Amino acid sequence: MSLESKEYELVLFGATGYTGRLCAEHITTNLPTDLRWAVAGRSTNKLSALVQEIKPLNPDRLQPRIESVELSKVDLINLARKTRLLINTVGPYHMYGTPVVEACANNGTHYLDVTGESPWVLEMIRKYHETAKANGAIMIPEIGIESAPADLVSWSLASLIRDQLSVGTKEIVMSIHDMNGAPSGGTIATVLGILDFYSLKDVMDSTKAWALSPTPGPKSVERPSLVTRLLGIRNVPDLGTLTTSISGGANRAIVHRSWGLMGGNSSFYGPRFHFNEYVKVRNTFIGVAVHFMIAVGMMALALPPIRWLLRKLVYAPGQGPTREATSKERIEYRAIAIADQDTLTPKRAFAKMRYNGGLYYLTGVFLAEAAITILRDDTLPKKLGGGILTPAMLGQPFVDRLRKAGLILETQLLAD
Repeated sequence: MSLESKEYELVLFGATGYTGRLCAEHITTNLPTDLRWAVAGRSTNKLSALVQEIKPLNPDRLQPRIESVELSKVDLINLARKTRLLINTVGPYHMYGTPVVEACANNGTHYLDVTGESPWVLEMIRKYHETAKANGAIMIPEIGIESAPADLVSWSLASLIRDQLSVGTKEIVMSIHDMNGAPSGGTIATVLGILDFYSLKDVMDSTKAWALSPTPGPKSVERPSLVTRLLGIRNVPDLGTLTTSISGGANRAIVHRSWGLMGGNSSFYGPRFHFNEYVKVRNTFIGVAVHFMIAVGMMALALPPIRWLLRKLVYAPGQGPTREATSKERIEYRAIAIADQDTLTPKRAFAKMRYNGGLYYLTGVFLAEAAITILRDDTLPKKLGGGILTPAMLGQPFVDRLRKAGLILETQLLAD
């Protein structure tokens, strides 16, 4: 069946979950009204209730149809064959995502998810990248809070430096400058469950700097200072005092995969490009404390009794912060890029990305806007023919759509 003749342009799988519901709301209120789409999941009653709930948000648009689907190979294959693109919000992905990826890769169906499970992503790349590429499936995992902001900020800064200075980018340092938000039950369940499935070594290996890159990383990359490696602290002009980010490894691996997929040493990023992410803190003392708290926390999570206890104390999967609480949420990233110039004071560029509103709603925005970008815009992935790709590869059309949806992304060259 050709892409044009498929029943749907888009299917949202897991639509009644916490993130899926928010994504459905954004599709209803913001995506083109002629979009042919469906919501899918196991419970027809819950899906019917969702459709009735979102209909008043935009009654003049094509309303979603309902697809009742079990997590069986046959059902998932049939679902993948019905649609041009599938958004998957059913996690944890290491438990439930593999057959969905397999069905989409084998049937040439475009695919998006919001996992942050780096070992699983590495496994999917190894198993299905070439199949997806051969069948023309554009598949982009980690296109939510992890790791779309880091990837898009890096792409935007590298593009600015290339356009304005005609050189590559040597380093990008990004910080989570300001954040107010709480995790959903699904996110917590994923964090607690991933070490039941993968070893700590698997997790660490998958977040190494170039673990996801299709080509080896640059040989001349400068290592962080000894102080940064031991204590987590780094002071960066225009960003302030920074410390270890719990999402830094996963985001770095995705950014470096973008570098590799777009040409590696010959890409517009440049032959000495590298990326690091941190969190802004008020002072050095707090930064050191955060660094060691993260280290101790990771070691504690490796212990099954600790994970069992935490499961008793947190949101259940499918639940999350209330709508009133999310109205006060916000997140802001800032980043500095250093041009790859052999001078004592190379040019620098600055970026700010900010969103005022619920962080999981922003994840829904990323999913929905990425979907319509793939479906209706001319992008690099279409020219490449598919594969397991990255958010940055959707380029300027994706950024433009996100800005219209309320995301602030600004870049500028800094004065000497």
